[in-house]
Amino acid sequence: MNRFTPPANPLRYRPDLEEISPDEPQVAEALTETMLSIAYKTYADSAHAIRSVHAKSHGLLGATVEVLDNLPPQLAQGLFAEPATYDAVIRLSTTPGDILHDSVSAPRGMALKILDVEGERLPGSEHSRSQDFVMVNGKVFNSPSGKAFLGNLKLLAATTDRAEGLKKLISKVLRGVEGALESVGKESAPVKVLGGQPMTHMLGESFFTQVPVRFGDYIAKLGAVPASDNLKRLVDQTVKVDGDADVHRHLLEEFFETETAVWHLKAQLCTSLDEMPIEDPMALWDEEKSPYVTVATITASPQTAWSQERAETVDDGMAFSPWNGITAHQPLGQIMRMRRMAYERSAKFRSERNPIPVTEPATCPFHQSPTSVVEETGARVFP
Repeated sequence: MNRFTPPANPLRYRPDLEEISPDEPQVAEALTETMLSIAYKTYADSAHAIRSVHAKSHGLLGATVEVLDNLPPQLAQGLFAEPATYDAVIRLSTTPGDILHDSVSAPRGMALKILDVEGERLPGSEHSRSQDFVMVNGKVFNSPSGKAFLGNLKLLAATTDRAEGLKKLISKVLRGVEGALESVGKESAPVKVLGGQPMTHMLGESFFTQVPVRFGDYIAKLGAVPASDNLKRLVDQTVKVDGDADVHRHLLEEFFETETAVWHLKAQLCTSLDEMPIEDPMALWDEEKSPYVTVATITASPQTAWSQERAETVDDGMAFSPWNGITAHQPLGQIMRMRRMAYERSAKFRSERNPIPVTEPATCPFHQSPTSVVEETGARVFP
């Protein structure tokens, strides 16, 4: 295992490092309402409530997260403070808020729910014992500010459930644009969001929180990177849709029939607010000054990668939010703060309308019969 040395003097976390603008609550409310408008549109068509973003799942996996031993003090923080093995749930998805043909390419996401984590809970997550990390296959966010993100989301909301054929055509054109950019060593997060994501195998992707979280006494961005040889072979491997609306799902099902996937869970520590700002979501932190360093491994063994029963359990019955966790991994920055209200209301929207309410699992439902925290303790359900 290639384990780099973390920076010697990472910046220590302090509550006053965040800068909250006066109009942030209003922007957060508008962002939440825009996200819910997407959910209302799709619900009106299907009578089934789905997520406002990352609506389509491609893989729903049981996994284990193993925290490495002998981590240096800067990395032995939060749930990574001691060597341990945790059960986990992984949801692999794409970003749109409507269920689209896979030829409409979009950024991919990995939502990781690590179960039975001890520690002081973030406000609003006292009903849970899990730690969520929500990651996308890009190192920076797609908008420079909360207001800009709201503007982009409104554009996407206006296209929800409309003209899938046109979306396929636009996506094909934008993939060409993105391919041209990458051929000269560049990439564009906005182009990928609008449909320019290269049509490659999802299991070859690396996923990142994009924006920082508290890392115990420090601050970090996190990433999940292919570690096993079978995943590394899939990096940048082209996928042909050939009329298959669910090609990504089918490729994951084929892979996990016989193979095990291993990712490295890595942390990149912040060393300077000037060079690695918390509040700029499009800032790329310099990996020469602070590399991503492995703190744990994520392993998913052969299993049924997707089924209708798993979709009911995870897509309907679970929520993934960076605000579901322990205070040692508090989300930081304006984009993270705005996500809190939006994710809570999205989960409540689905829970109020679907037969299966949103709950927090106490054990991995793919290792044994599902058991929820609510069933054991009477803890809070949405609503």
